[in-house]
Amino acid sequence: MKLFTSVHDVSDINELVCEALRLKHAPFEHQHLGKNKTLGLVFLNPSLRTRMSSQKAAMNLGMNVMVLNVDKEGWALELKDGVIMNGTTVEHIREAAAVMGQYVDIIGVRSFPGLKDREEDYSEAIFNKFVEFCGVPVISLESATRHPLQSLADLVTIEELKTKNRPKVVLTWAPHIKPLPQAVPNSFSEWMCKADVDFVITHPEGYALNTDFTDDATITHNQAEALKDADFIYVKNWSAYEPYGQIFSGNEDWMLTNKKLEQTNNAKVMHCLPVRRNLELSDEILDGPNSVVIHEAGNREWAAQAVLKKMLEVL
Repeated sequence: MKLFTSVHDVSDINELVCEALRLKHAPFEHQHLGKNKTLGLVFLNPSLRTRMSSQKAAMNLGMNVMVLNVDKEGWALELKDGVIMNGTTVEHIREAAAVMGQYVDIIGVRSFPGLKDREEDYSEAIFNKFVEFCGVPVISLESATRHPLQSLADLVTIEELKTKNRPKVVLTWAPHIKPLPQAVPNSFSEWMCKADVDFVITHPEGYALNTDFTDDATITHNQAEALKDADFIYVKNWSAYEPYGQIFSGNEDWMLTNKKLEQTNNAKVMHCLPVRRNLELSDEILDGPNSVVIHEAGNREWAAQAVLKKMLEVL
């Protein structure tokens, strides 16, 4: 594996999930793979779980790790070609990415969408320019449209905790105070559509995701109907795909509560974190026995380690 941007870069998702679970039980067995190798983590946006889990995963494999918070520590990057750089940008991404590739063996890149221009965000210009110019394998630490490490950890969590062969998994929209990207729900949908689960998406009218990510899912605006007999509930807010980046008022009752859980199969509740308590998810859910959000976050380490191991094996 030389590129990890989505489920489409994985030849066998079941094998990758099993690899992550094997590593969870024997995290230090493959340190020879990472000896004298360096992972560079490049952040253009904030991170807690992604940074710490990726760094720990690399250390488990014997790698050195370099972290650059470009938004705080680096030069302002120019992304467009053919421009006269007489404005606020200082370094072109062509040189920046190429130089980073001189210092590391694998690069992870995190870059959020602007939520202003859908065509620009969905072109994945920043991420794709790193892939083009850095000259080393690249991992998505979340891009404008996807968050594959999170989705892999989510699938690992479902596989680990499921009580039947084909569980019902529901992705439900949740309220928020500001527009959020579609990357996590896009990615979760894409992975669930490839997994052996009964997958349902529920959201208020106006929040339909890009159908490229949801073609094989059942979609409904009736949350109660969707939650019936659910085994896992994935809670996440996202802004509209059309009109792009917008949010609408009047859907505060979509927050998940214990009352809504009564119609499920004692469903385990998931969220990628960070979560706004009593807005996206109630205290009673997060602090109750159905929440697996911390367990899920812990699995971020093993998801990252499984991907890094695959990349190190072909270096």
